[in-house]
Amino acid sequence: MRPEAPMPGVAGHPPAFAERYRAEGYWRGQVLGDLLRPWSGSERTAVVDPQGRRWSYAELDRQADRFAAGLAALGIERGDRIVVQLPNIAAFASVSIGCYRLGAIPVYGLPGHRRREISYLAGHAEAVALVVADEYQGFSYVELARETQKEVSSVRHVIVVGEPAEFLGFEQVLAEPVPLPGPRPSDVAFFLLSGGTTGLPKLIPRTHDDYAYQLYAAAEATATGADGCYLASLPVAHNAALGCPGLLGTLAVGGKVVLPRNPSPDVVLDLVESERVTLTTLMPPMVQVWREAREFFEVDLSDLVIQVGSAHLSPDLAASITSEMGARLTHWFGMAEGLLTCTRLDDPEEVVIGTQGRPLAAADELKVVDENDAEVAPGEVGELLTRGPYTIRGYYRADDVNARAFTADGFLRTGDLVRITAEGNMVVEGRLKDVINKGGEKIVAAELEDVLGLHPAIRQVAVVGVPHELMGEVPCVFAVPDGEMPTPAQVREFLTAHGVATYKLPDRIEAVAALPRTTVGKIDKQRLRADFVAGNG
Repeated sequence: MRPEAPMPGVAGHPPAFAERYRAEGYWRGQVLGDLLRPWSGSERTAVVDPQGRRWSYAELDRQADRFAAGLAALGIERGDRIVVQLPNIAAFASVSIGCYRLGAIPVYGLPGHRRREISYLAGHAEAVALVVADEYQGFSYVELARETQKEVSSVRHVIVVGEPAEFLGFEQVLAEPVPLPGPRPSDVAFFLLSGGTTGLPKLIPRTHDDYAYQLYAAAEATATGADGCYLASLPVAHNAALGCPGLLGTLAVGGKVVLPRNPSPDVVLDLVESERVTLTTLMPPMVQVWREAREFFEVDLSDLVIQVGSAHLSPDLAASITSEMGARLTHWFGMAEGLLTCTRLDDPEEVVIGTQGRPLAAADELKVVDENDAEVAPGEVGELLTRGPYTIRGYYRADDVNARAFTADGFLRTGDLVRITAEGNMVVEGRLKDVINKGGEKIVAAELEDVLGLHPAIRQVAVVGVPHELMGEVPCVFAVPDGEMPTPAQVREFLTAHGVATYKLPDRIEAVAALPRTTVGKIDKQRLRADFVAGNG
């Protein structure tokens, strides 16, 4: 039977491509709600939560069934969107899988998001519910939920893991399992987030078909199986920690997932040894922190594979993973929109250290093009374009963005500058877009500029990524004041008051008499960055 058309606002793969991906075995007709089913009767450990409680596969499976039934009892149906903003706790798994079983669609907010982002996500997705923790790291998500529900009329329910205040407690929602119609494999399973030109996220529709392939392929690439143990040192709402193979991929193959209370070395290095962790995902700044911490912690990392991506990894730091830390490195490039490339565990050292490897799927198509979309000569640098069995064909309800972000024949313009070596490995050289990569967290300069443009004491402003020894780069505000320049603390307070997430706050603030301009009148950010480097070298 031919699958139904995709949900409104979602561009599905053309029928010829969908038929090909099924015929070639990339899409196997699996829904993500069934990930736990092969292990549902097992008492083996599925998740170790931040308090050290061990959740068996049987417990997790039953809680997911009960959550799905509870959502249905609230009148939530297949295709309804739910904003899920949870930290790394066991409920993230049961909430997600419960949603998948019902066919409700999680929209994954990050723990660091605040009113600006969450209200936008709920409104843009027309979410019918929010699922939040009561509090995390001193921040009240209950209060954030109150603000969001006031602003977004579609939000009928707020479900709180922890003390619910006036809302529904997670335990209250759980109900006895009932038969549910469930989703189709071609349905959207959830929405991940991508930064946009406005600074607010674009919604990335990932289907059951495409993400199931990603989970199993990433598990195979990292040699993760039933005896594997994944430590989630990144937020599990990130694609990297969710499904590369991450939380979901490890559960799909019967492994164990460890959720630490925080990612600091004094916590996670003990867990690596006590839980016999075999895989974790780190951003380059955290690799450096682990490297320095090894002087104080005598931990055997010889069974550990460290998966690194999302930001530039220097050759020295890459080499230290093996030579100093005693672990193994797999070097990744990835995007929530789909494409993943990685070095394999049996690749030569120079490939692992110096490249981001090869695509996960043989059906992944890559083009490296110049500014006119003409393919560059082999080995030359150009923009990466891609399409494949787990790469989206369009963002949700974003026709104008899609017209710019995708070619007529369905290739995604990644905005990444890359080159392909003679051996077929990819090397990432930089970014086209004005996005600051702060240790793997993407910060759109335009968002901060738009908010700071509202400040009564700032006449003109530009936000530029400047070098930082640990984080790679950090945001620096260059402002032309209108009178007395506000202090750095006042600037950060202003941004926070306007709902900007904490991780986006600028590290440096510089007052300037004027912003340099190019010959066509645009702000010359290259010069600002160069002047900053020269003055702080």
